Amino acid sequence: MADGGMRRVRAFIGSFTAAGGPGVVVAAVEPADGSLAVLGGVDGLPDPSYLALSPDGGTLYAVSETAEGAVAAYRVAGDAPEPLGKPVPVGSGPTHLTVFADHLLTADYGSGSVSVVPLRPDGTPEGAASDALQHTGSGPHTPRQQGPHAHQVQPDPSGRWAVSVDLGTDSVRVCTLTDGRLKLHREIALRPGSGPRHLAFHPDGDRAYVVNELTPTITVCHWDAADGTLRPLTETPVLPGAPDGDAYPSGIVVSPDGRFVWTAVRGEDVLCVLSVEGDELRLVATVPCGGHWPRALTVSGGVLYVANERSGDVTWFRLDPDTGLPRRTGSLRVPAASCVVVG
Repeated sequence: MADGGMRRVRAFIGSFTAAGGPGVVVAAVEPADGSLAVLGGVDGLPDPSYLALSPDGGTLYAVSETAEGAVAAYRVAGDAPEPLGKPVPVGSGPTHLTVFADHLLTADYGSGSVSVVPLRPDGTPEGAASDALQHTGSGPHTPRQQGPHAHQVQPDPSGRWAVSVDLGTDSVRVCTLTDGRLKLHREIALRPGSGPRHLAFHPDGDRAYVVNELTPTITVCHWDAADGTLRPLTETPVLPGAPDGDAYPSGIVVSPDGRFVWTAVRGEDVLCVLSVEGDELRLVATVPCGGHWPRALTVSGGVLYVANERSGDVTWFRLDPDTGLPRRTGSLRVPAASCVVVG
């Protein structure tokens, strides 16, 4: 606890150990400006590329993005996370995980599935996955879409539905979870070859923004939580013109007030600022991401954090509340950085 009983805010940074990353890094967040300072960390889990916190902030979960695939849990009371039991096997190549209805869900890119791991009351995973929902299908982009590649899974704002995004099948799946088992409610097709990667909901809960990796665009969708329906509306480019070379969008976040959407584009190495205008987005600007190959974004306290995988750093930007434009204010060296979670 900080002075005066205030809870200290920390950032948890994942990395690819196979590329020289240190594992999971814990950093203190300076309240005045959002800057980061390393406190400690933990290694031992191969390629903890994506992290998630429990709702109470006391437990950290990490995927192991390997061919075998696993999830691990850590108690985060101190500066160095303490492992809670052994990693639990899931599908191949998990790239994302979330806590949903007292379970961990993982998006398994390699096997094209979503795995379910029950959680005990203290937040620790049980010894085995209770289910795995296998995606099926393919897309026109060869070789990236020869089969399903689940890339993200998360609850919708109502907490009723589990929503998974599949890059390989150009679709979003809406599921229910009952007694540790997922059931497909509806699959929504997006434009063939778009390669959807991640989805972010608007704070109002009636719209969702899907960032597409294989074509640098965002698809705006209407979301109806009453019946679990996602309806594509418009698609907006995230770059002002044709890219010079590689251009692969990655993370996407929405401002807490719902006025702006930010995404990052690897290869172009830029942050894209889009304003929310009803059911449409308008590209406002692109700015350098401060590194190379920005893989993931998060927003906390008016600061945008970017995990730059290939330059090996986390950069942070102060966000202008009126324009949404990011202004770079600092960076922290983290080799093969892959994600940042603040809590």
